[in-house]
Amino acid sequence: MSTDLLRVPGARLHYEIRGSGPYLLISQSGEGDADRSADLVDLLAAEHTVITYDRRGLSRSTIDAGPGVTVEQHADDVHRLLAHLTDRPVVMLGQSLGASIGLHLAVRHPEQLSLLIAHEPVSPWLLPAPERAGHRAELAELRGLYLRAGLPAALKEVARVLGITGGDTEPGLTPQPMTPLRRANFDFFLRHDFRAVIEDELDLTGCRTRIVPATGVATPRTVFDHRCAVELASRLGTVPVEFPGGHNGNTSHPRAYAARLRELLRPEAGQDC
Repeated sequence: MSTDLLRVPGARLHYEIRGSGPYLLISQSGEGDADRSADLVDLLAAEHTVITYDRRGLSRSTIDAGPGVTVEQHADDVHRLLAHLTDRPVVMLGQSLGASIGLHLAVRHPEQLSLLIAHEPVSPWLLPAPERAGHRAELAELRGLYLRAGLPAALKEVARVLGITGGDTEPGLTPQPMTPLRRANFDFFLRHDFRAVIEDELDLTGCRTRIVPATGVATPRTVFDHRCAVELASRLGTVPVEFPGGHNGNTSHPRAYAARLRELLRPEAGQDC
């Protein structure tokens, strides 16, 4: 595995590269950094050169003082990272916020992506207007709860809002303890990235990137992230593909998740948007 730092406007990005074969970029959910999907990367590295990274503000990626962060800014970071590494299009697996980032990249830099797998994007703008407003308010209330009551209270509400179910996992997973670094990542995610998600807007009209909307088989059908994937598929004239596990199936069921991903990538499957 190789690691490095890349200077981008307003930040330095820590990124990691492992494996051999065609490039596969994984953009994580929530507070997840480059190490969050370690078990999945282990399973994919024999067939792919896997790129993972810490979003600006998380773990080893620094961020300059400023007013905050936007989803568009996160996507620009990925654009610059890919431009630094290769001049060929790559497959991108976007998880939750990572999927939202991928949608921005797909619109602005379609030449960089051969395929985007968008697993339950946290993108309220995809929803019909009344539903969109309600879920934006729900996210704003959750952010306010964190600022008032702290992380333990907020985590319970995050699990409810995103439909994150616990208990059912594959055996032998790499532990993900609640370390001080992970708490700091949660702080940035809930304080800054939540606001970015609430304020995010994007027009998919004319997008040329191949996109596969994805859902977790265990994600409740009523939660907004599942609804976003369904609405994305509707806009593309397709149906979401299902992956093992729930919203965080890439970390809770990495073996089954990797197997499903291989099915989609042999040959590449997608839908022009």
